[in-house]
Amino acid sequence: MRAAIAVKDLGKKFRRYHADRPQTIHEALLRGFRKLSAAEDFWGLKDVNFEVQKGRTLGIVGRNGAGKSTLLRLIGGVGRADTGTIQVNGRVNALLMLGAGFHPELTGRENALVNGVVGGLTRREVAERLDSIIAFSELDEYIDNPLHVYSTGMQMRLAFSIAIHSSPDILLIDEVLSVGDIAFQRKCMDRIEKIKAAGCTIVLVTHSVGEVADLCDDCMWLRAGRVEAYGSPSIVGSKYMAAADSETWSPLNDKSVTIPG
Repeated sequence: MRAAIAVKDLGKKFRRYHADRPQTIHEALLRGFRKLSAAEDFWGLKDVNFEVQKGRTLGIVGRNGAGKSTLLRLIGGVGRADTGTIQVNGRVNALLMLGAGFHPELTGRENALVNGVVGGLTRREVAERLDSIIAFSELDEYIDNPLHVYSTGMQMRLAFSIAIHSSPDILLIDEVLSVGDIAFQRKCMDRIEKIKAAGCTIVLVTHSVGEVADLCDDCMWLRAGRVEAYGSPSIVGSKYMAAADSETWSPLNDKSVTIPG
């Protein structure tokens, strides 16, 4: 059976620029066009290999800058890898960044209609599911207001509701649930469980090892753009937390160290 997602030898390179790089043409002229070019290249992802079987849920953990969001965007078709291949088998819907795909001047209802079609539904299917999308988002009172008056939490509610009503084969979620209130987060987690039970493949980027333990079949730890560990959520999560604890050690949180007063 073909995997839902197959990533082989994946690499993505970025350029790092000088911190005091000129920001305007005038500033560049005054400096003689110095420091305009990249200071160096670096690999945001390097030699990444893994597969996600159909119907399974993969949790991806790692520190900020480890490459988690970059990996999810590449799987979702945003951007192009410098090395390696990504094979995705099935219709993908992605919650990669709050506001992505939304138009701030359109109402919540209009954005739901547009993004439902972008997510792979027909206009008729979106119209048939629109009431359910609005009801799940709990935005009935605001749905006909322009999106620019929505808070980040309200945008997350709408984006998540649209995504789960688009009947994806593969759902990619990048930390957006963290901006919602606790009650709605729980509601989202319950719905993720249901679509997982229905056979949807899910890739979840999160900082919460608890979420991974509750929702995921497998866990991948990314460290500086490389796969540090891949396996059961309990084992990989424990390794990640142990490393995080050791990397954030200081005398202030070590009771064995006496600090002179």
